[in-house]
Amino acid sequence: MALTLYVDTARWRAHHKHVQEQFPGLVPVCKGNGYGFGHERLSEEATRLGSDLLAVGTTYEAARIKDFFGGDLLVLTPYRRGEEPVPLPDRVIRSVSSVDGVYGLVGARVVIEVMSSMKRHGVSEHDLPQLHQAIENVRLEGFAIHLPLDRTDGSDAVEEVIGWMDRLRAARLPLHTMFVSHLKAEELIRLQQQFPQTRFRARIGTRLWLGDHDATEYRGAVLDVTRVAKGDRFGYRQQKAASDGYLVVVAGGTSHGVGLEAPKALHGVMPRAKGVARAGLATVNRNLSPFVWGGKQRWFAEPPHMQVSILFVPSDAPEPHVGDELVAHLRHTTTQFDRIVDR
Repeated sequence: MALTLYVDTARWRAHHKHVQEQFPGLVPVCKGNGYGFGHERLSEEATRLGSDLLAVGTTYEAARIKDFFGGDLLVLTPYRRGEEPVPLPDRVIRSVSSVDGVYGLVGARVVIEVMSSMKRHGVSEHDLPQLHQAIENVRLEGFAIHLPLDRTDGSDAVEEVIGWMDRLRAARLPLHTMFVSHLKAEELIRLQQQFPQTRFRARIGTRLWLGDHDATEYRGAVLDVTRVAKGDRFGYRQQKAASDGYLVVVAGGTSHGVGLEAPKALHGVMPRAKGVARAGLATVNRNLSPFVWGGKQRWFAEPPHMQVSILFVPSDAPEPHVGDELVAHLRHTTTQFDRIVDR
């Protein structure tokens, strides 16, 4: 009995090919928990796509993924002097976001990140004159720009990239390759047409692996079902059942990421109102679970345990049975499955 990730493999891979066709030179991203699929599986899928380069989050991830992927690996977290050294093969490329970082990687293969409107990290326009000497002692693989997802000010992503291309060109820095993130296919085409001598490579993770929501589905197996009457006490804290129904023990707990939700950016009055309502219910121990039964998302009977969750299903709903599976609406990037089933 397990929390299972079911994958419609043919549909999932067809989506990968579609994205690859839209973004020539695509660099797949495999970081964190491998977008819910794991590093080994995504490394295999990147190989299947014929990718020569796979982007990873950290040097620690690169050290693990090097055994699964035979091509080059691009570490997205920028190098910092004094970081813990991790033994890595020469096919690993380091991102750098400062002139000092470039000087610290003598002889290494590097991609230099420029500061975008994200304002997260990157070299500034004022750093460009100093880069001439710095890049003489590294193997420069290209520049990179990481763009925001939303542009509430109405600005144009392509214009932001063009601005940096013009600055780099004015500084007479090599522009053979530019790695970009969070651009649309038509935006990439515009850039390639304007700068035909530069190869633009899109680094894509979420859109590639999770872009077709109907290709994957999490389900938790029912392990036990206990009928309870209104007022019966149950669980670690011996709470009272609010009405007649069933206590349903389902595979999937905190060790899987169930109940551990990343903060979300809320836009608009209704989403904010719903967020406030959920917070209010949580103060009286009413928390909606990600598990669906009888067409409805069911409430946690108590906070999820390490490997299982206990749900309350009211008596007017169909009775669950051991071995049934409940669809679970879980975030791939925060979920660890027990098993993956291709179908």
